[in-house]
Amino acid sequence: MMRVWKFGNDIDTDAIIPGRFLTIYDEKELATHAFEGTRDDFSKMAKEGDIIVAGRNFGCGSSREHAPLAIRGAGVRVIIAESFARIFYRNAINTGLLPVTSSAAKEIQDGAVISVNTAEGYIESDGKRYPIDPVPAFLLEIIRAGGLVEYARAHPEVKTCTE
Repeated sequence: MMRVWKFGNDIDTDAIIPGRFLTIYDEKELATHAFEGTRDDFSKMAKEGDIIVAGRNFGCGSSREHAPLAIRGAGVRVIIAESFARIFYRNAINTGLLPVTSSAAKEIQDGAVISVNTAEGYIESDGKRYPIDPVPAFLLEIIRAGGLVEYARAHPEVKTCTE
């Protein structure tokens, strides 16, 4: 069971991690500035296993990997949104953070305690089940490995497009 941090629509990467912190590469240190100026209590109160639920177009803006790293550094492993900005979605996977799309994001409230079952394709909150869009098995493998770099290290047999 995970505690929800609720955000609205069009949360951009500057709201997730302000540009002045882009010289930091340690995800735990980035996490101390996550959502600074947007939701200051997040960096102080987020715990391992918490989850972000958001509206449409989460992660819009720049292509910086700092945004999913700051979220992951705060202990969040799953983000549920109505939709994601394309580059953020892929950066999240590449850094080992699971982006899940679901229309349930509209109904789930801040502070709710939920569970996510990717195998069976649902979110459970307050005794209700909501469907999630399927997560391809290959993407789940990358996330379970801890991101794309760790996946590549664990699977040297996988050829790249340069070979």
